[in-house]
Amino acid sequence: MEQAVRLITIDELSNLLRVKKSTIYAWVNQRKIPYKKIGRLVRFQHSEILKWVQERGIPAIELC
Repeated sequence: MEQAVRLITIDELSNLLRVKKSTIYAWVNQRKIPYKKIGRLVRFQHSEILKWVQERGIPAIELC
């Protein structure tokens, strides 16, 4: 059974990542973040964003 694709807006992504919308627009223009264009609208696939964040995460360090 196929899972529904969840697309989120710039506002939702801004809240999710806790970054300014202008930062997200810059990342889109620089093609640094995966996005979808639906006509003139920019949307982000939630699962792709989670994967993108995980791939770029800074590994945690262990404190002694």
